[in-house]
Amino acid sequence: MASGNPFLALGGIRKTFGSFEALKTISLEVARGELMVFLGPSGCGKTTLLRIIAGLEVQDTGTIVQDGRDISRLPAIKRDYGIVFQSYALFPNLTIHDNVAYGLVNRRQSRDAIRKRVAELLSLVGLPTEGAKFPGQLSGGQQQRIALARALAPAPGLLLLDEPLSALDALERVRLRGEIRSLQKRLGVTTVMVTHDQEEALTMADRIVVMNQGCIDQVGTPREIYETPVTPFVADFIGKVNVLAAMAEGGGRFNVGGLSLAVARPDVAAGTAVKLYLRPEDVAVNVNGALSGVANAVAGRIAKVEFLGAFCMVGVQLAGSAAPPLVANVPRHQADAGGFAPGALVTVSLPPAAMRILG
Repeated sequence: MASGNPFLALGGIRKTFGSFEALKTISLEVARGELMVFLGPSGCGKTTLLRIIAGLEVQDTGTIVQDGRDISRLPAIKRDYGIVFQSYALFPNLTIHDNVAYGLVNRRQSRDAIRKRVAELLSLVGLPTEGAKFPGQLSGGQQQRIALARALAPAPGLLLLDEPLSALDALERVRLRGEIRSLQKRLGVTTVMVTHDQEEALTMADRIVVMNQGCIDQVGTPREIYETPVTPFVADFIGKVNVLAAMAEGGGRFNVGGLSLAVARPDVAAGTAVKLYLRPEDVAVNVNGALSGVANAVAGRIAKVEFLGAFCMVGVQLAGSAAPPLVANVPRHQADAGGFAPGALVTVSLPPAAMRILG
C-alpha cells in the first residue's frame, strides 16, 4: 500500500538504552491516508518507535522523512503531527473548549477562527454542547474524544495514537475504536497507532506492523497477518493457534503423535522435524460419525468445552495420538444441537491446506 511516494518513511531506525537494544534497524513506509497499527507485546519497541516519529525520543541512527521533508533531527515542536496518549493528558484547569483550542492559541489564530474550529471539532467527536465543562466532569471515553479533537485541531498531516483505548472499559473501547476509524477515514489523515490489543489492530488497521523484540516480524493487512503469518511468533500472537509437533514422512505426509496426516507441503524431506500451525476455526468437528470424503478425518473424544458466547472452544483428544488435545472453535448453536460435552466421541478434520509450517 505504501508504494510510490509514501507519506512517512523510516529508514534504518535504531535505538538503544544503555546496553538494551530497543529497536534493531527498523525500515518502514506509511502511505498517505493510511491507518497503520504497531502491534506487539510490552517491551517490543512499538512505543519507542512512535516516540521517535514524534521527536520525543531521538534515534541513534536512521532517517525519518514526512511528506518529502527530512525530520530526522527536528525537535518535536517543529514536526507536523497531533498526538493522543493513553492517559488523555487534558489540562484539568481548562474548559473543554480551551483544551481543544490550546494548539490554535499557540499558533496565534484569531478568536473567531478558534471558536469556529473548536465548535466544528466538538461536533465531529459527538460532544457539541460540552465546551463549557471541565475534563473532570466527563467520562473516560468523552475525555479521550476531547483529546482526539485537540490533536486534530491544527489539522496535522500525521496523527499519532499511543494506546488511546487501553484506559477505557471494554464496551467503551469497542464503541470508540469504531468512531476513531470512521473519523480517520472521513478526514483522510495519515495515522499511526500503537496497541497491544490484537482485536483493536484487526478491526482498525489498513495494515499492521507486528513487532517482536525490537524487530518487525511482519507487515500486512489484517487478513494477511491472520491468515498467512510468516513466523511462529505472529501465528501465536495474532489470535489462537494449534501447534502440532510433526515429523515429515515424505510425499506431503507428516506424523503427528502417531497419526499420519496429509499437509500441502510435499517439498519437506522425510525425517525433517517441523511444527504445524492450524487455526481452531479451521478444525471441523462432527459428533454424528465420520466426515465422508474429507482429508485427515480422525476419531477423537471431547476433553473439554468452554462456552465463549457466540462459539464454544472445544478440546478434542485425537484417538491414537499422544499429542495434546486439539482446540476447535464451534458455533454455539452447532454445539448445542450436537450435544457437545466432555467424553463425547467425535470425528475431526484437519484440512491439509489450512496447516502451515513456519520457522
